[in-house]
Amino acid sequence: MLTTLLGSCVSACLYDPVAHVAGMNHFLLANRRYARDLPLTVTDAGRYGVHSMELLINDMLRLGALKSRIKAKAFGGGAVVETLSHDNFLCVGEINERFIREFLATEGIVLAAEDLGGKQGRVIRFRTDNYAVFRKYIVPQATEKIERQERGFWEKEIEKHEHREETIVFFGEADGPDRAQRSTSAGKDASSGDLARDRK
Repeated sequence: MLTTLLGSCVSACLYDPVAHVAGMNHFLLANRRYARDLPLTVTDAGRYGVHSMELLINDMLRLGALKSRIKAKAFGGGAVVETLSHDNFLCVGEINERFIREFLATEGIVLAAEDLGGKQGRVIRFRTDNYAVFRKYIVPQATEKIERQERGFWEKEIEKHEHREETIVFFGEADGPDRAQRSTSAGKDASSGDLARDRK
C-alpha cells in the first residue's frame, strides 16, 4: 500500500489492471500566479509536472503496462495555502488541480476517480493489489501544519524562481505488491475517511 500526505499538492495514482502495474507520484507546481486562460502544460512550472507524470508512465511501460490501458485516480489540490485567487488568477491548489486534469485529458488517460480541491488536507492510501484508494481528510490542527510547511516551500520557490517535483513512488507486480522501488513519506494525523470508488 502506498501512502502520502497532501495539502495543495496533487497525487496521481496510475494503474494498468491487465498488466497489474501501479504507481503513485506527488508534486507541487509553485508559482506566483497563473492566468485562468493560460494552458498550464506550456508554462515553466507545468513542464515540471509533465516531467513527473512522464517518469511514472515510462516506468510503468517498462514493466509491461500499455498506455491505452492506464487509468488514473487523482487527489489533493486543497486550498490550504491562503494565496491570491480571484476572477482572473488561480491559487496554488487550483493550479495543481487544473494541471492534472489538463495533462490526463491531453494524454487520453481516463480519470477513474478523483477527490480534488476543497479546503482540507488529505491522507491517501493506494492499494496496489486492487487499485482501491482510501482518502482521509486531515484534522484542522494537522491542516495548519501542512499549510505552514507548504507556504514555506512555496515562498522559497518563488524567491529562487525554481520549481521542483516530489518523489515518485513506483510499484510493480514483479517486485511484489507492497515493495517500493522508490520511497515517499507516509502521512499521519488523519481523521475520518472513505473509499474513492471507480467510476462506472
